[in-house]
Amino acid sequence: MNKEKLSLKQWSDEDKPREKMLFKGSKSLSNAELIAILIGSGNDDENAVDLAKRILDHTNNNLSELSKCTITELTSKFKGIGTAKAISILAALELGLRSHYEEPTKINKIQLSFDAFKCIYSNLANLAHEEFWAIHLNNNNKILYKQHVSTGGITNTVVDLRIIFKTALEKGSTAIILAHNHPSGNLEPSSNDIALTKRIQIAANYLDIKILDHIIISEKNKDNLYYSFCDNGLLDNNV
Repeated sequence: MNKEKLSLKQWSDEDKPREKMLFKGSKSLSNAELIAILIGSGNDDENAVDLAKRILDHTNNNLSELSKCTITELTSKFKGIGTAKAISILAALELGLRSHYEEPTKINKIQLSFDAFKCIYSNLANLAHEEFWAIHLNNNNKILYKQHVSTGGITNTVVDLRIIFKTALEKGSTAIILAHNHPSGNLEPSSNDIALTKRIQIAANYLDIKILDHIIISEKNKDNLYYSFCDNGLLDNNV
């Protein structure tokens, strides 16, 4: 009988996902086998691996797209996936995302634009909507606080400057790095992005706070990881 038609319990030990991971390591498993471990069981018509394959097919075998699915979407489309299993899948993908750009030692000081990117990437990647964040720093560029400023729609988000500077005063920030995402994949700053950055710079000057950079992130852009206003000469030091 074809292995795919058997329940996982009937598979040989070397083929069962858990046992395979135990003896051969996690890298020997396919994405479907890893998801099968998370969900534990399939349904009346298919085993856990077959169900996992069908879930992956739903997002063209793209884990990034799978991470954007909602719990309701997974539970309604796939027999055998209840709320607990859906939560397990999405939680595992979120952990993978957070670990992707996390250094062995946590970043606590920003020295380059890439440091800022690594600091904020997990907060902004894989979002279907725009969010705006601010990284608050002390005089030595050590990170004091990461602030979620606003959540918007697919193409923009409204930013209230008072929210940023209220936190800056509370935390004693002497410098701020701005960050937001572009779900479209286009990393180029819009005219609104540039105008907003200048407005924030002008307001920051009154409080003797430096705007060190503005980072734009999109995981859909495969050619570049991020866009830095500072690296591209878009921060007006004469403001």
